[in-house]
Amino acid sequence: MRRVWRKVGIRIIPLIGLAYVMSYIDRANLGYVAQSLNKSLGITAGQLGLASGLFFIGYILVEIPSNMMLRRFGARKWITRILVSWGLVTMGTAAVQSVGQLYVMRILLGFAEAGLAAGILLYMTFWFPRRQRAWAMSIFFIMIPLSGIIGSPLAAAMLSWGEQLTGYAGWRSLFFTEGLFTILSGTLIYGLLPDRPADAKWLTPQEKDAIQHRLTLETAQQNAHGALTGVRQALSSGRVWMLSFAFFAIVFGLYPIAFFLPTMISTLTGNASTISDVSSVLLAGIPSAIAIVAMLAWAKVAARRSVVFSTAVPLAFGVVGLLLATFTHNDVLFIGAFCVSVSGVFTAMPQFWRLPPLCLTGAAAASGIALINSVSNVSGFIGPYMTGAIADATGDFTYALLAIALMLTVGLVILLTAGRKAEQSTAQDPLPQPQPHDTEKIG
Repeated sequence: MRRVWRKVGIRIIPLIGLAYVMSYIDRANLGYVAQSLNKSLGITAGQLGLASGLFFIGYILVEIPSNMMLRRFGARKWITRILVSWGLVTMGTAAVQSVGQLYVMRILLGFAEAGLAAGILLYMTFWFPRRQRAWAMSIFFIMIPLSGIIGSPLAAAMLSWGEQLTGYAGWRSLFFTEGLFTILSGTLIYGLLPDRPADAKWLTPQEKDAIQHRLTLETAQQNAHGALTGVRQALSSGRVWMLSFAFFAIVFGLYPIAFFLPTMISTLTGNASTISDVSSVLLAGIPSAIAIVAMLAWAKVAARRSVVFSTAVPLAFGVVGLLLATFTHNDVLFIGAFCVSVSGVFTAMPQFWRLPPLCLTGAAAASGIALINSVSNVSGFIGPYMTGAIADATGDFTYALLAIALMLTVGLVILLTAGRKAEQSTAQDPLPQPQPHDTEKIG
């Protein structure tokens, strides 16, 4: 079976990863152009934080309905619809002339993109059983720091040469280019992404049967151990809500950093006058590169440990890194501390998502995963707005970083208490391993 899972990973993860990369580049682009927006439209840090957070209004409101639609119509059509919709809105953002217009476009963007992350997480449960999710989730979530590595030089290029290439200001060129790439990504996914194993032309009939047999057996075992199966069960479950609050805290450590790290680099280090827009954007990509290495290395350890342990340890490093960044004004130490923090938060995210599928199946998985992701995205509204507001009120980001570290600590406590109880209550016996003759049948 190992060869089959590799084939599935190679065929599936790059496609859904492409969509995820585009979504995180799109969410972070306000941070890349923050100083340009200030010069062009007079937008303050607080207004930028509000614009960043308004995205999550629509995203939160239609997250659960969107996931139910994906389950009904299939991932290929629904993910394509999401990509094309938000690509058009992003291209339209290039034409805004005021902060009010920017607010409107960010709200529309949230409605357009709603359901992508939860939909992809649900989609992965259609392909990977629990034993494979440790590495599959880690590889998939690498797309988040990878978006920083891709997005930073893309933003720097558009800020430097966008006006010469398109005739419009660099930040406008960035929005237009990212929107166009998103639409092209949608057309690629529509042509290549199969909804389920049975639809994959690149799998043999024996491979399709083997995958489906494993998934069916696992679902039956989960249901026998008390997994939730219905929409109402998932939405009213205290266990699901506690997982939602835990992931809310984890994500709280992601978005403010993504939006404001370029600005933090040019202010907290005390070199705002010497670090250019382009340089700060490029420097902001360094923690993402380090995070990829950390995520891959930790995936090997996490495969042999419990979900809570695998999530809590990197999350603790996220807290420590933020505290170190808060109390240093040395350029090198500041970037190094953020490498630790960003690596910790990014590494905790895929490990956390191994937990919900242990206690959710069927319609409960669709609605429960959407609920967890929806609640977590409230932090996408609160975090950037709070960070910008604190920076405006205090003149720097010191207290904002302390607030983010505190929220991560709260998430760590929830994970070690409610998360551990959820994992223990759904503890399962190992699934029977395929016999040698089964392995021969599929490859």
